[in-house]
Amino acid sequence: MGRSGSNMTEAAHSRGGRLPALVLFSLAALLAASLVGLVLGASGVGVADVFALLSGGRLTGTARSILVSIRIPRVLGGLLAGAAFASSGALIQAVLDNPLASPNVIGVNSGAGMAVLLVAALASAGVHVAVPLPVAAFLGALAASGLILAVSSRAGVSRLTVVLAGVAVNAVFGAGMNLVLTVSPNAYVGSSSYLVGGLSGVVLGSLAAPAALIAAGLALALALAARINVLALGRETAHALGVRVGALRAAGLACASLLAGAAVSFCGLIGFVGLMVPHVAKRFVGHDLRRVIPIAALWGATFTVLADVVARTAFAPYELPVGILMALMGGPFFVWLLMRGRGYRDE
Repeated sequence: MGRSGSNMTEAAHSRGGRLPALVLFSLAALLAASLVGLVLGASGVGVADVFALLSGGRLTGTARSILVSIRIPRVLGGLLAGAAFASSGALIQAVLDNPLASPNVIGVNSGAGMAVLLVAALASAGVHVAVPLPVAAFLGALAASGLILAVSSRAGVSRLTVVLAGVAVNAVFGAGMNLVLTVSPNAYVGSSSYLVGGLSGVVLGSLAAPAALIAAGLALALALAARINVLALGRETAHALGVRVGALRAAGLACASLLAGAAVSFCGLIGFVGLMVPHVAKRFVGHDLRRVIPIAALWGATFTVLADVVARTAFAPYELPVGILMALMGGPFFVWLLMRGRGYRDE
């Protein structure tokens, strides 16, 4: 092994050695962000009120109502959505070998949103639909992923072409969502907030099924991580090592669709978490998905909760949907990646 290979190995060992400390720091940051999310808002709730409720102490009146009905569902929704979108983005970038890819960029979020609105419209029209919204969102996300996989599997297709295909998929599903809302404007309560992404309408009852799907998706992502790492060596090398590249890429995108679809089902089309957070995580832990996924999940959850706190307090008494704030940050980040050339170089 040459000097560069030795240096890479040493760097990997160094990152692996500091991973436990990074995980502990990330968990502490997650807990702190959650506490901030429970306390801050239009109506003041004290830290003592939070601990009284969580410890089973006596807490009555306005504080209890605010925490149980608004703050706790909102914080849990932010934690779940952030972890799901960030992990989904890490998977998509690895499977497609494309640093510009993420659930919102390649149309996965839009496919999930289209399916949710379509099921809601059918239900409002009196048509019995036996598909729960999280499952419908997964199927819509899977359809979008399938289209992108078909494009990316063609020989000679560049990274930029995959992103442009995602833009086209986004446009098609976005038009579909607008069509559904035009024909059935009352199909989905709060549809305007849903289209930009927000956590204001999240209730505890809507989180159980998505939470189960996200937990399953994270477990599957970690199970696939070691094999997906092999894809970075190139298609021919992966084949030589016994990896079924096509099947593995399909499984990775299906897992990413499960994560993103489950999140979209309750928080709407929040974008760019899956683009920004994995890039930051890789700066600290390298490109090994076995490290990237858990760190990205923790940081995505923390980032989303804190962004939601800023969105609901910075412009008080008005509230900004967190999806708008994410777009304000994610758009420049996307342009920065393009300007650096990382998104379309094919070496």
